Amino acid sequence: EQRIGSFNAHDLANTAWAFATLGTPAPQFFDAIARECGQLVSSFTPQHLAKTAWAFETLGIPAPPIFEVIAHETADSNRRSSPTPRGRLQRSAS
Repeated sequence: EQRIGSFNAHDLANTAWAFATLGTPAPQFFDAIARECGQLVSSFTPQHLAKTAWAFETLGIPAPPIFEVIAHETADSNRRSSPTPRGRLQRSAS
């Protein structure tokens, strides 16, 4: 948990995905991931957001801030550009 502050968006998403794939809930670790995600959200790609959301949901770990960030980023993306990023996020989450 102490090293998580040095993770970038890719590291956070892949680590969350790996824990979820292994079925390893680690609530304190995921709390730290949630905090870091809030600080790094601008560097998350739609795939990073989808992987991270999937991991929290798969392990049944509540993460309202992450889902709020995803909703906000998706809405911002829709206002700033074509529907392509939204479509990629939706496909990534499937």
